[in-house]
Amino acid sequence: MSEERVVLVVENDKKRAGLAVFLSGLGIKVKGLATPSELSPGSGLADGLFALVVALNDWKGRVPAILKEWKKIHPALPIIVLSPPDLAAGLIPALKDGTVDYVADPANPATLYSAIRSERLKGEARRGEEAAKENLRRLKKEFSLHLRKSRELEEAYDTTLENFMAALDLRDVETYGHSKTVARYSHVLAEAIGVRDPRALDSIRKGALLHDSGKMAIPDSILKKPGPLTAKEWEVIRRHPALGYGLVRDVKLVREVGNIILCHHEKYDGTGYPKGLKGEAIPLEARVFAVADTLDAVTSHRPYRAPRDFRVARRELVENAGKQFDPKVVDVFCGMDLAVWEKIRFETTRLLPPIEDYRPSISKK
Repeated sequence: MSEERVVLVVENDKKRAGLAVFLSGLGIKVKGLATPSELSPGSGLADGLFALVVALNDWKGRVPAILKEWKKIHPALPIIVLSPPDLAAGLIPALKDGTVDYVADPANPATLYSAIRSERLKGEARRGEEAAKENLRRLKKEFSLHLRKSRELEEAYDTTLENFMAALDLRDVETYGHSKTVARYSHVLAEAIGVRDPRALDSIRKGALLHDSGKMAIPDSILKKPGPLTAKEWEVIRRHPALGYGLVRDVKLVREVGNIILCHHEKYDGTGYPKGLKGEAIPLEARVFAVADTLDAVTSHRPYRAPRDFRVARRELVENAGKQFDPKVVDVFCGMDLAVWEKIRFETTRLLPPIEDYRPSISKK
């Protein structure tokens, strides 16, 4: 307890000196000795002071007013009063109003030590609390800064993904804009079937956006071939889910993203690829995507046919429920207003170049 410095205000010189020796022996530094006449709030005794120790017995009632003045000027300074038991009861009002913090028996120095030790522990607790509050303020400030930077990075990341897929869509011009549109469809449909976790919804959106990323590894001679594909060429095309999955696995994107990329050509009846998964063995996010993907394919312009409306898309989904699509996901889709999807389509395609600028080609979807 070498940090504590006390001022002893005791009338009796011998008693004051004895207390100083007692406290010094316990490692408590006595800053100075004072008599009641020296007890002035402006005396400078409070500078660097840990506690004020006073003895009342010879002061005939003058001290309480002085102590109140001290407490008013130095509210954080603990005041320990030495009082014999027969006078201690008179200090109860001062204890109640906070003028006095402790009462110790001058005949039992251990009670003085106990009071000082108690104040030390309280002081440590106060300092710890203040340090914790300051640390919390610092952490909140840092968190706010990191959150802002994280949001900025997330926005930049999303923009990069969208630009990447837009560039990839340009290789297969008949489906330009498909990735962005189907990403929005997938997000809305996933929310409609009960997915509530914002992170999972965002991962589904990203997975839908990147579903055809594996096509970047498919040669243009196959991807843009104007005529029918050979069996070997179809085998190459069918590799793009696994290729895309390998790409995102290497950059450590989350599970939902990889599931959509790897399983977006699986069919509910088990006739899809690359694994031939069946029913609920297909990840939910991939089953959601399958509906969103077909919704966009049916309602989009293709060089070999005009776009069809959402009623036609709904009929096709219903006809293939249980075969290509999860019936439960189709039921949720059918329970939604078609205007929802029309609005999304308008918002995601309104800035696309005119379709007349594209050259016809055969779909490889």
